[in-house]
Amino acid sequence: MARIAVIGAGTGAMTAAARLAVAGNKVTVYERSASYGGSVGRHEHEGFVFDTGPGLLHLPAVQRDLFVKTGKESLEQCVSLTQVDPAGRHLFADGTAVSLPNASRAGVASALDAALGAGAGERWTGFLERARDVWDRSRRPLLEEPLRADHQVLGRDPYPALKQRRLLRTRQAATVAEIGAWELADARLAALLDGYALSYGLDPRTAPASAALLPYMEQTFGSWYVLGGMRELARAVYERCVARRVEFVFGAEVVRVVEKDGRAAGVELTGGEVAEADRVVLGVRPHAGLVPGGQVWGADDVPVRAGSLPGRFVVLLSLRGARETDAVHRTVVHSADGAAEQEAVFGGRVAAHPTVTVLRPDDPATRPDEAHEAVTLTATVAPQGPVDWTDPAVRQRFADALVERAGAAVPGLRERILHTEIRTPADTEAETGAEGGAVPPPALAGAQGAYLHPGNLTRLPGLHLAGGWSHPGGGLAHAGMSGTLVAGLVVEGDGFRGSR
Repeated sequence: MARIAVIGAGTGAMTAAARLAVAGNKVTVYERSASYGGSVGRHEHEGFVFDTGPGLLHLPAVQRDLFVKTGKESLEQCVSLTQVDPAGRHLFADGTAVSLPNASRAGVASALDAALGAGAGERWTGFLERARDVWDRSRRPLLEEPLRADHQVLGRDPYPALKQRRLLRTRQAATVAEIGAWELADARLAALLDGYALSYGLDPRTAPASAALLPYMEQTFGSWYVLGGMRELARAVYERCVARRVEFVFGAEVVRVVEKDGRAAGVELTGGEVAEADRVVLGVRPHAGLVPGGQVWGADDVPVRAGSLPGRFVVLLSLRGARETDAVHRTVVHSADGAAEQEAVFGGRVAAHPTVTVLRPDDPATRPDEAHEAVTLTATVAPQGPVDWTDPAVRQRFADALVERAGAAVPGLRERILHTEIRTPADTEAETGAEGGAVPPPALAGAQGAYLHPGNLTRLPGLHLAGGWSHPGGGLAHAGMSGTLVAGLVVEGDGFRGSR
């Protein structure tokens, strides 16, 4: 039985903890905050309940596998998981609206043709067919296997872009924005694709074409909601850990990974207390000050990405009045000026016309009674630092802008507001310790490896990386895959190549 210390109680780290405990190890999780879940948080106010992190789940097979491998009760026995249909409604700048059905390729094509005109569905379907090639070519090395020593092969973009005749020469789309402009050939379809990238914190102007994988995953495997809020999923994973005798120590901030005889040997907590361990799993963003000698990566490894990544601005609204019977769970109100929004978000400024995601779950657990409704507004924004999100005036102005834009999705929104709660990247930074309140994007192939994350193995023997800041990146599904890979590496050794 090995002693394993896990730093952080995010879903990726807890996935690793549960799997390692089932394998017979003694696992202790050290979490700086007072609770589990990481970014999968919850806010409650006078009977209203809100998710403060992810609002939907994609690729639920990752969580299903975790529960199958760690106990008798399946995922569906521990939480109530429901498909969201339609998967989303999209409101474009020209006033066009389209509702896209959940996990129905033909249904999506028909909806796009009806709303945007004949041919729109065919162009989007053709794009998704090419995106399927990205999935087939990169699924195992990018998502299901530890990062390979020859990870440079993932620097080549697997997206089979169409050849375009541009400026007297043949060109192929290399970025999300170029796919929208050259292959989709409709400003609204381009905005639809840009919106997927932006929701993951990716800049459509520079994100590689392989980001086509993201809408493919959602439209193929569906969008799912957990009744009671996504926090219920974090609760279920936590309870599975406890059932497997994982010990949690909350309010325990790790300041240093202890090294002894050239390998990780435990963790040092604030105050100087040292907890010895045979292995350490780092489930938070790695940085040189946390690891002896900065031995997270080496010259041939993928480094921790430098620079600022965007965060999330969230407005939680307690509303009077019942939810309409035909209301949609998720509505995306696209920016009236996508180019200006991208310039602002990735240039460290406040966007004047943000893209807003409006979540309106039909869930009695989120409201005090049927005469009220809980609504969440989310926008991708520049991180804390370039923008001072602690400034009350800045916070309020941007929250007002989101409410104004969300009014297109929620009838009479402003007049219905009983209470508003604002959460910014500054709050995320304070609660999770993520610099600038940044949210890690998923890993992508292409762009010479610029969108990969540090591998789960490190240069310090006995130290492993799990969670959204390591391979294969951020998002509930990706973080869960990361925890699975770490458990495999610990249990089966460094030669582990993923489950087959």
